[in-house]
Formats: sequence, structure tokens, C-alpha cells
Amino acid sequence: MSKSASAWSLVALLAATSIAQAAAPQAAPSSIPQQALDATAHGTTMAALANAKPVTATHGMVVTAQHLATQVGVDILKQGGNAVDAAAAVGYALAVVHPCCGNIGGGGFMVLHLADGKNVFLDFREKAPLKATPTMYQDAKGNVVPGRSTGTYLGVGVPGTVMGLDTALRKYGTMSRSEVMAPAIKLARDGYVLEQGDVNILDQRVKDFAKYPNVAATFLDHGKPYVAGQRLRQPQLAKTLELISSEGSRAFYDGPIARAVVAASDKHGGILSLKDFADYSVKWDKPVTCEYHGYTYVAAPPPSSGGVTICQVLQILKPYPLSKWGYGSVNSVHYIVEAERRAFADRNTYLGDPAFVHNPIDKLLAPAHVDAMRASIQPDKATPSTEIKGSLGPAEGTNTTHFSIVDRHGNAVSVTYTINYLFGVGQIAGDTGFFLNNEMDDFTSKPGVPNSFGLVQGKINQIEPGKRPLSSMSPSIVLRGKDRKLYMVTGSPGGSTIISTTLESFLNVAEFGMNVQQAVDAPRLHMQWLPDQVFMEPGMLAPATQKRLEAMGYKFKQVQSWGADEAILVNPRTGVLEGANDRRRPAGLAAGY
Repeated sequence: MSKSASAWSLVALLAATSIAQAAAPQAAPSSIPQQALDATAHGTTMAALANAKPVTATHGMVVTAQHLATQVGVDILKQGGNAVDAAAAVGYALAVVHPCCGNIGGGGFMVLHLADGKNVFLDFREKAPLKATPTMYQDAKGNVVPGRSTGTYLGVGVPGTVMGLDTALRKYGTMSRSEVMAPAIKLARDGYVLEQGDVNILDQRVKDFAKYPNVAATFLDHGKPYVAGQRLRQPQLAKTLELISSEGSRAFYDGPIARAVVAASDKHGGILSLKDFADYSVKWDKPVTCEYHGYTYVAAPPPSSGGVTICQVLQILKPYPLSKWGYGSVNSVHYIVEAERRAFADRNTYLGDPAFVHNPIDKLLAPAHVDAMRASIQPDKATPSTEIKGSLGPAEGTNTTHFSIVDRHGNAVSVTYTINYLFGVGQIAGDTGFFLNNEMDDFTSKPGVPNSFGLVQGKINQIEPGKRPLSSMSPSIVLRGKDRKLYMVTGSPGGSTIISTTLESFLNVAEFGMNVQQAVDAPRLHMQWLPDQVFMEPGMLAPATQKRLEAMGYKFKQVQSWGADEAILVNPRTGVLEGANDRRRPAGLAAGY
């Protein structure tokens, strides 16, 4: 897939077909304030949203983008496993039943809130190969070559998922690797029956599957696209998972799997080496945290940009009466967009892999800095992005999936992991059975040149050997009150839109009075500094509201849909777990017991 087939179009096409297949929500009393309904009262989207309600449970809850993976997680919890056991089981199951996005060929982030109150972060993001160079996606004249970072083996970063899941399981899990991997192996070996939501995703790349015989052999039915009701079997992936189950990370990073990937990379002009796999490591770290109106927001630090950017937006928004203004109102939209515009400018300028660059997080979240950013917002006018720069001065030196889990003990796990595009680079190494990522596109191919998600980034995120690319993945956990009780687990796929999607899922509950199902289903908006446009979903704005905002200088671009937030809320009054699968992923499921 070339860069011309933009991530925006992938997200829009996928979500458009997904929404068409979504089941009608069950009736329930609306918890959305009337002013919010009045502000956006047009179209069927908001009417349906008013009746959306979450799934409830008292012991444990799992929410993923694929119903079979959700059931795997619930079964693990019922068997006595904790949230980390379930996370490992779900992570491997999604690699089978959600192969576009769930993966062992990519990497990601995990944010954990433990029942004892401790918050920890695990970074298992992909790394650049040791032979990578800052200009590897440019031609002799310095022009970025379309497709080189997304459609070839040069776009493949060293995968981290296997080591990440294994590391988390060994440190905080209670079950064996063979126990948590058994369901995924069975799903791969015996197959699973495709639903329409699964087929919608497969359909996005059937032409690409046909290019590679080893891919077509599994993901096409004798050369034709699969249809709902057929069974998809992945025997090669089953063998790979069995090897990992018996030998652990060593099989992947220092054994036959690594050798197979490197051989395929050599054959197809890539630069991966056995040393890249042998040297790969994961890292435990402290999450980024910030306070907002009695809540503690806990999220991923760099090389994720999500936690810092969301916390910056929340700090800018603190003084404004969003709940009074209401969802989709002129004032709410104006100040959320302006906060995002400024936070993304900082994000794109200063953040990168902490092993290679200094991330000035304390300065970015310092009250004086946030106050200065807020003071630059005009109350009745949009600020052109050309007038916004990274505000500390010069810098020194779609597809993804998310799942949320809470267990009966109060442990919570928020995981976002990715292979970047739907089905990543679209290729499988030999008979390994899993798609490889094209995560190298998240680096800056050339300062000032947009990547496939339109992000314009600087030198601080340039390609360097062994470096992890800056990410927008924002797995988040929200705590409430002085005693910091678990309140919300949330996150989403969607490239650069992950940040705004995850942020808005929280604001929709905390400020706009929505239940968690309404919060993840509600139409979204997104501003990322450049391009100077506000992307929005249908139903986000009433016509009169949009007209007023356009008079203030805003340019809107309607996109059918993006993201897939999978969230859990702990009801503060009852302690009941409330789970919500995003309407944009009809194959997904929230379930508990």
C-alpha cells in the first residue's frame, strides 16, 4: 500500500462499513444532558446515542474489538486468573481473530493499575533495525519515496509484542504461559467462524493479500474473499504460537521465528538482522499522571506521546466550564480544538524515544507553560496553525487495537498495540503465519513532510538504529478522589486520532454526563495542529453550531468515522463494572461476569 492510500481513507472505509453492520442499541434512559442533545440534535446518530447503555458485571470485565478475544479474557478471569493473565490471553487471541491489528508482529504499550494502588507502564514498542538511517525513505534528491516506509520490508520494525506479553505475565500474572496461550492456539488451529464485522476488515486488503501466495493461502478462500459464515483457519500461526508457548520469548527472538523473518527480509530487500532480534528489550517505566477536577489521569509516557498530550489538553481546559457549555456546543468545541492545536504542536516538536532524546515533560506540563498556552487562545476566533509553534522554543537535538480489562481484585490493564496499517506491511514472513508491522512510518521520514496520518514532525523523531518511533497510542486509566479509586479504563486505535478519541471518551463521561457506552459511541472531532483542519464525524455538530464556528475561522472536514474506543467504567455509586464496545467495531464485545 502506498502513502497515497492514506490512513484517513483506511479508517473512513473501515468504520463506514462497520457502522452499517452495527446492531441497534438497546433502549435505556439517557444520561446525556438535554443541552447536549439540543446542541447536536440532527440525524439518526444522536438519536441512537441517546439510548445506548453499557454492559454490566460485578466481578470482572473485558472489552476488546473482537468478541471471541473478549470471551477468552472472561474465561481466564472466571478460571481465577487476574487482569494480567487475561491481558496476555487476549493479546494472543487478538493476533488470531483480529489479524489486522491484534498481533505478534508489532508492538505496543501497557498501563497497569494494581489493586495495591501502584501504577506501572510497560513499553514493548517496536525498534528500528540497526542498519536503519535517517534518510532511508528518501531518494537521491532528498524526496520521500511514497510507499517505501509502508509497503516494503524497509518499513518493518523489530516486533515487541511477544516479549511484552511474556514479561508482563511473568511479573504480575498468576497463570502459566501455556494456560493463557491455549485458547489462541485452539482458535488458530481449529479456526473460527467469520462474522460480517470480521469480513468488513478483511475486505479492505484482499487485493494486497492476492499479491503474496503465502498470504493468499490463508486469508483468501481459493483466491476469493471470505464471506460471513465461513471458517478461517490459520495452521501456520498455530504452529508459531505453539512454539512460543513451549519456549517463550526465546523462540521468537533467538530461534526459528527470528530466522524466518530475517530470511524473508533479506529476500525482499529489508534490513532486519538476527542481532536486531537478539538485542530487543522491553522497558518498565512510570506512567505520566496529571490531575483534573478530582480525577487522576494515568497514561503512557514517551515513546508514547499520548499521556503528555492528553494531560496538556486537560490542564489547558481545567478553568473552562465544559459541563455547563455541553457536548458539541460552540464554546466546548472551540476550546477543546484550541487546546489540541497547541498540545499537538508541542507533541510534534519535542517528544521522542527517551533512550535517544530528552523529553521535557515537566516543562510541558508546568503550570506556567500551560497558563501561557491558554492565554494565547482568543475567545471568539480560531488561531491559525501557522501562528502556533512548539512553545518551548527550538527542540533539542490505522492500524491498531485496544483492550481494557478489570478483575475482581481491582487490578486494571489498559493495552494498545499495533502493526500500524490494517494488516501492517501486508506481508507474512515464510510460514510464520503472522503479519509484519510497517511501524517505521511513525518516524520522521523527513522533517516537515507529513507521514501517512498527516503528522508533520521534526528531527527529534528521526530514524536512528535501535530507536523506537514516537507513537500516539494512549492506553489510559483514570482514578477518582483523594484515595484514587479505579474509575475508568480506556484507549483506542486510530493513528494520530488516538489521542483525541481517548481524551474525548473521558471528557464525555466526566464533563458531559454520558454513560460509558454513549461516551465511546458519540461522534468525535480531532485537531492535530497540521493540517489546519478540524476533522469531525457525522452528527458531531448541529448545522447552526458549525456555521458559527466557521465564522470564527474554523475549517471542518467530515470523515465518516475513526477509532474504536474500548472502555470500562467503575460506577462510583454501586461499584458495578460498566463495559462499552465501540459501535465502530461491531465484531467487538464488552462482557463480564
